[in-house]
Amino acid sequence: MRDVALPFAKWMPLLALILSMIAGAGFGLPAIAAPPVRDPNPQRYHLQTRASELDRRARPHPEIDFVFEKDGKPQDAEHASVDTRVESRGRLVVWLMGYNDALFQRLNAYGLHAVQPHYANKWFGILKPRDRMDRGNVRLEAATGRDVSDQIEIPKPDSMMERVRAMLLWLSQTHPQGNWRQFLSSDGSEVRWGKVIVAGASHGATTAARFAKEVRVDRVVMLCGPRDQDQDWQALPSATPAERYFGFSHILDGGWTGDHYCRSWELLGLHEFGPLVNVDDTSPPYANTRRLVSAADVGGNVNRAHSAVQPGKSSPTDAGGQPLYEPVWEYLFTHPVDEIGTPATRDPECLQEHPLGS
Repeated sequence: MRDVALPFAKWMPLLALILSMIAGAGFGLPAIAAPPVRDPNPQRYHLQTRASELDRRARPHPEIDFVFEKDGKPQDAEHASVDTRVESRGRLVVWLMGYNDALFQRLNAYGLHAVQPHYANKWFGILKPRDRMDRGNVRLEAATGRDVSDQIEIPKPDSMMERVRAMLLWLSQTHPQGNWRQFLSSDGSEVRWGKVIVAGASHGATTAARFAKEVRVDRVVMLCGPRDQDQDWQALPSATPAERYFGFSHILDGGWTGDHYCRSWELLGLHEFGPLVNVDDTSPPYANTRRLVSAADVGGNVNRAHSAVQPGKSSPTDAGGQPLYEPVWEYLFTHPVDEIGTPATRDPECLQEHPLGS
């Protein structure tokens, strides 16, 4: 018995490696479970890759401008960042908009991991809604790869969900000191969405909210959104509890003045968790609300107002040049979800009915 058991034990590590490689074969990467790795040289890391290089199943969809290259330039860049000097909160931010390093620096400083996947998000000016669920269905298919829309064909490998999984498999293998493996299931077949904060700006915020309706996530952060003022998916039952949605808008943003955001926020039920709070004259924790707005000076520029609520050149600063919204961003991404405000009534002046295609 001893002669048989010892050789078998000797080969167990190799067998485990082979099985793990099979589990990750779709990407050519091993899905290896491992304990947290201590970084011998703690620092902030910014890593970049291409979706077309991580998954051989990935395909372009030029009919909706979802491509790998355009005019000789890569279009499928994906970004990830983490700061191993900061104690981790064990949460991953999936950012559904163009890469914003100023935002990612702050997320990392909060102890959050962050990734920005390449997914279908340029269809908005191409596909027109025929009813009040169309846009929501397109967003859901782009995010999940499930066949829920007859206006778009996004297979699973090209969905946001699978692109994120491919990134995490790659990151786990090439950057173990970042401890990315914690966001994957034990066999690497799924993302642990319960540990994910899905966030975005404008249409990215809208897709983040639509996705969270379908898949339970840890939190949703919606900057200058959600849009889809002529759609009704916002009122659907939600897999993610309503108190886990957080919104922030500037009041000169066309989506605010047009009653797009206030409508979405109310349909999502955010008024149940606190009043509308102006961050310009209120300090954290902003009455524990989920609805934040600002009227800070943006020179009356509507376009700047739209971009002002995320870190960048458009965001207003104080006399010393420091961004006014530093405490707001930290609140949105880290405020305890079980701390909620006093329910408020709906705003009777927020227009609820918008013409289809408006």
